[in-house]
Amino acid sequence: MTPETAPPPSAAEGPEVEDARQALRAVRQEVAKAVVGQDAAVTGLVIAVLCRGHVLLEGVPGVAKTLLVRSLSAALALDTKRVQFTPDLMPGDVTGSLVYDAQTSRFSFREGPVFTNILLADEINRTPPKTQASLLEAMEEKQVSVEGEPRPLPDPFIVAATQNPVEYEGTYPLPEAQLDRFLLKLTLPLPPREDEVEVLARHATGFDPRDLAAAGVRAVASPQQLAIAAAAVRRVQCSREVIGYVVDVCRATRSSPSLALGVSPRGATALLATARAWAWLSGRDYVSPDDVKALARPTLRHRVQLRPEAELDGVSVDAVLDSVLGSVPVPR
Repeated sequence: MTPETAPPPSAAEGPEVEDARQALRAVRQEVAKAVVGQDAAVTGLVIAVLCRGHVLLEGVPGVAKTLLVRSLSAALALDTKRVQFTPDLMPGDVTGSLVYDAQTSRFSFREGPVFTNILLADEINRTPPKTQASLLEAMEEKQVSVEGEPRPLPDPFIVAATQNPVEYEGTYPLPEAQLDRFLLKLTLPLPPREDEVEVLARHATGFDPRDLAAAGVRAVASPQQLAIAAAAVRRVQCSREVIGYVVDVCRATRSSPSLALGVSPRGATALLATARAWAWLSGRDYVSPDDVKALARPTLRHRVQLRPEAELDGVSVDAVLDSVLGSVPVPR
């Protein structure tokens, strides 16, 4: 996913909307001061922020998943907190809990790390289902209920969860219902040789991943610009034909011989939302079939399930989705 040369802004858009678009496009260059490569993941995270959706980041240890989220938060001037998910983590450690105050003889609520803009849930599949489930209400309702009292979370609120794709011992795989609540699943591959050389060269000259300010990462988009951008995305037009194309792609996954579980209507809604955000970032006020194709894999790959025989044959989910996209007629 790489923004194309943008056409002139729509006449319906004011200068503040175009300023917000340029600011969000500048996020990639700002994050690149700390993270080498991973442009597609940065773009996916920006789309998630625009859609107020959650992201699952998958990659082997050491590909800068945590640094990527921290750099993005700094570039967007958003508060972020990190929680290392472990087998002994309790729900209250994430959402917060009631604490007895001896001076007032009353219980008061102590906020957990979930009260932030971007919650980095590191290795989310290493904590038991009970603690994983504590995030469900926060992800879906943007609130936390304690003793029956709902407490709203900051806006925006996004969960950026990481998991290791190769190590399964001592893990608790996320259930399908929770996976479906993630807007995108982004895969972070190992870098090519040129990028890896650049990473080591930066460290050789004193780069400290814990000091983003020293790396020159600064805020390039304000909370107000984020709000303007999110509102503009909701105004992006989508024709009946393109909506039908989104539905046909999702329905085709349900009849694919390689898949035991296809995409739900919630997945179709998510694909439409991400395609609209991508169209807006690309400088258009309408969604094209190419926007749908560009976001199909990151939006749908975690919402489908391979049949055992397909897994034994070495078929990948992305390959199945490519096949589905190739089988569905594209509207003209």
